[in-house]
Amino acid sequence: QVQLVESGGGLVQAGGSLRLSCVASGRTFSTYTMGWFRQAPGKEREIIASISWFPSSTHYAESVKGRFTISRDNAKNTLALQMNSLKPEDTAVYYCAASNSHNVVFAPDEYAYWGQGTQVTVSS
Repeated sequence: QVQLVESGGGLVQAGGSLRLSCVASGRTFSTYTMGWFRQAPGKEREIIASISWFPSSTHYAESVKGRFTISRDNAKNTLALQMNSLKPEDTAVYYCAASNSHNVVFAPDEYAYWGQGTQVTVSS
Protein backbone atom coordinates (compact mmCIF):
# COMPACT_ATOMS: atom_id res chain seq x y z
CA GLN A 1 0.00 0.00 0.00
CA VAL A 2 0.95 3.61 -0.40
CA GLN A 3 -0.36 6.76 1.23
CA LEU A 4 -0.30 10.03 -0.68
CA VAL A 5 -0.30 13.60 0.61
CA GLU A 6 -0.55 16.56 -1.76
CA SER A 7 0.53 20.13 -1.12
CA GLY A 8 1.19 23.32 -3.03
CA GLY A 9 -2.28 24.40 -4.05
CA GLY A 10 -3.52 27.94 -3.62
CA LEU A 11 -4.85 31.06 -5.27
CA VAL A 12 -2.99 32.47 -8.26
CA GLN A 13 -3.76 34.98 -10.98
CA ALA A 14 -4.20 33.90 -14.57
CA GLY A 15 -0.83 33.52 -16.25
CA GLY A 16 0.86 32.58 -13.00
CA SER A 17 2.48 29.35 -11.87
CA LEU A 18 2.11 26.82 -9.09
CA ARG A 19 4.00 23.67 -8.22
CA LEU A 20 2.12 20.79 -6.65
CA SER A 21 3.90 18.09 -4.71
CA CYS A 22 2.78 14.66 -3.62
CA VAL A 23 4.73 12.72 -1.02
CA ALA A 24 4.22 8.99 -0.88
CA SER A 25 4.76 6.66 2.03
CA GLY A 26 6.11 3.18 1.57
CA ARG A 27 9.25 1.76 0.01
CA THR A 28 7.78 0.75 -3.34
CA PHE A 29 6.91 4.17 -4.74
CA SER A 30 9.21 3.64 -7.70
CA THR A 31 7.14 0.69 -8.94
CA TYR A 32 3.88 2.64 -9.28
CA THR A 33 2.63 4.55 -12.24
CA MET A 34 1.61 7.95 -10.89
CA GLY A 35 -0.99 10.39 -12.07
CA TRP A 36 -2.39 13.84 -11.43
CA PHE A 37 -6.14 14.27 -11.74
CA ARG A 38 -8.40 17.23 -11.19
CA GLN A 39 -12.06 17.72 -10.51
CA ALA A 40 -13.92 20.97 -10.92
CA PRO A 41 -17.36 21.55 -9.35
CA GLY A 42 -20.05 19.73 -11.28
CA LYS A 43 -17.56 17.94 -13.49
CA GLU A 44 -16.09 14.47 -13.60
CA ARG A 45 -12.61 13.75 -12.36
CA GLU A 46 -10.19 13.92 -15.26
CA ILE A 47 -6.61 12.86 -15.71
CA ILE A 48 -4.23 15.63 -16.62
CA ALA A 49 -0.86 13.90 -16.46
CA SER A 50 0.58 10.46 -15.87
CA ILE A 51 4.11 9.12 -15.51
CA SER A 52 5.06 5.47 -15.59
CA TRP A 53 7.49 3.86 -13.20
CA PHE A 54 10.39 2.97 -15.53
CA PRO A 55 11.31 4.23 -17.96
CA SER A 56 9.43 7.37 -17.04
CA SER A 57 7.18 7.88 -20.00
CA THR A 58 4.61 10.61 -19.64
CA HIS A 59 1.20 11.53 -20.94
CA TYR A 60 -0.66 14.83 -20.77
CA ALA A 61 -4.21 15.85 -21.43
CA GLU A 62 -4.51 18.17 -24.41
CA SER A 63 -5.82 20.93 -22.18
CA VAL A 64 -2.53 21.16 -20.24
CA LYS A 65 0.04 20.01 -22.79
CA GLY A 66 2.88 22.51 -23.04
CA ARG A 67 1.89 24.24 -19.80
CA PHE A 68 2.14 21.50 -17.16
CA THR A 69 5.04 19.15 -16.44
CA ILE A 70 4.84 15.99 -14.37
CA SER A 71 7.96 14.59 -12.75
CA ARG A 72 8.95 12.11 -10.09
CA ASP A 73 11.87 11.66 -7.74
CA ASN A 74 11.89 8.02 -6.70
CA ALA A 75 14.69 8.58 -4.20
CA LYS A 76 12.49 11.08 -2.34
CA ASN A 77 9.15 9.29 -2.93
CA THR A 78 7.86 12.51 -4.48
CA LEU A 79 5.66 13.35 -7.43
CA ALA A 80 5.45 16.90 -8.72
CA LEU A 81 3.31 18.90 -11.13
CA GLN A 82 4.71 22.18 -12.38
CA MET A 83 1.86 24.31 -13.68
CA ASN A 84 2.64 27.37 -15.79
CA SER A 85 0.47 29.82 -17.70
CA LEU A 86 -2.47 28.98 -15.52
CA LYS A 87 -5.97 29.76 -16.72
CA PRO A 88 -9.24 30.22 -14.81
CA GLU A 89 -10.46 26.93 -16.28
CA ASP A 90 -7.63 25.16 -14.44
CA THR A 91 -9.48 25.86 -11.19
CA ALA A 92 -10.20 22.52 -9.51
CA VAL A 93 -9.22 20.19 -6.73
CA TYR A 94 -6.06 18.37 -7.80
CA TYR A 95 -5.36 14.81 -6.73
CA CYS A 96 -2.32 12.60 -7.04
CA ALA A 97 -2.90 8.91 -7.48
CA ALA A 98 -0.91 5.68 -7.73
CA SER A 99 -1.58 2.78 -10.05
CA ASN A 100 -0.26 -0.77 -9.89
CA SER A 101 0.14 -0.66 -13.65
CA HIS A 102 3.67 -0.36 -15.01
CA ASN A 103 2.44 1.63 -17.98
CA VAL A 104 0.86 5.04 -18.33
CA VAL A 105 -2.86 4.67 -17.63
CA PHE A 106 -5.65 7.19 -17.90
CA ALA A 107 -8.85 6.00 -16.25
CA PRO A 108 -9.46 6.79 -12.58
CA ASP A 109 -10.44 3.14 -12.06
CA GLU A 110 -6.87 2.16 -12.91
CA TYR A 111 -5.59 3.99 -9.83
CA ALA A 112 -5.85 2.24 -6.49
CA TYR A 113 -4.48 4.91 -4.17
CA TRP A 114 -5.46 8.57 -3.87
CA GLY A 115 -4.42 11.62 -1.95
CA GLN A 116 -6.89 13.93 -0.22
CA GLY A 117 -6.61 16.63 -2.88
CA THR A 118 -5.40 20.21 -2.92
CA GLN A 119 -7.40 23.20 -4.16
CA VAL A 120 -6.08 25.28 -7.04
CA THR A 121 -7.93 28.51 -7.81
CA VAL A 122 -6.97 30.69 -10.76
CA SER A 123 -8.46 34.16 -10.83
CA SER A 124 -9.02 36.10 -14.03
